Amino acid sequence: MNYRHSFHAGNSADVVKHGLLIALVRALQQKPGALTLIDTHAGCGLYDLGGEQAQRTGEATQGVVRAFADTNPLLDDYRAAVRAVNDGGEPRLYPGSPQFLAQLLREQDVLILNEKHPEDARALRGAMRGTPAAVHERDAYELWLAMLPTRTPRGVVVVDPPYEQTDERARIVTTLAAAYRKWAHGVTVIWYPLKDRTTHQQWKAQLRRLGIPKFLVVEHWLYDADEPGIYNGAGLFIVNPPYAFTQALPPLLEALRATLAPEGHRGEITIDWLNA
Repeated sequence: MNYRHSFHAGNSADVVKHGLLIALVRALQQKPGALTLIDTHAGCGLYDLGGEQAQRTGEATQGVVRAFADTNPLLDDYRAAVRAVNDGGEPRLYPGSPQFLAQLLREQDVLILNEKHPEDARALRGAMRGTPAAVHERDAYELWLAMLPTRTPRGVVVVDPPYEQTDERARIVTTLAAAYRKWAHGVTVIWYPLKDRTTHQQWKAQLRRLGIPKFLVVEHWLYDADEPGIYNGAGLFIVNPPYAFTQALPPLLEALRATLAPEGHRGEITIDWLNA
């Protein structure tokens, strides 16, 4: 599956991913110690929702547009982050994860971004101008391991690949195993699209065998049954999520489910521990 950010900016998966990313980082920031935030597949950083690629799919209408039409206060932080790149107005531009992370930075925090595609890396540098982000242009999995352990006592690694390579999931399993050996206490967030439950269960079984004890799985299924051959939703694997984050998740996930459910479907967002 090829999931390039520019074609899917602001869709339902982005709303869930970025809503949870804000909540996760803010939970970690309840302690004053510095955080290192690393995005291994950073993309362009900022996306034009009126551009040709975003318009080709039109997925933002079922994501950020719905979130802005909603009034649930639990989504206020998400909407505020999107407004921040739109001069306080309605979403014409959509911030990628690097922009969300940059908005969350405190003076003591560090932001490291990586994007291997040269054209996207140039766009990323332009989008992040004026922020303290360091931008790299390296293989994502090599950088993931090279940056661990982080120089600050705590950190978050966000892994958000386009899944355009057939071995993407295998590389994630291998690199996560090595990363956990180097940095067992760190927080890792891995985003993935959902196409069919059978294939996904096989991947989860591989990850379960890594034996990582605190391994949270959050999955957003858009439809009440699999729709063959199409994008059915997305999920996040979160290693070592902070307690304050997990305690606040249920009402936030329900707000997201209700906002994003396609017409005629209730949809479902589940929370589970992989090794429970």
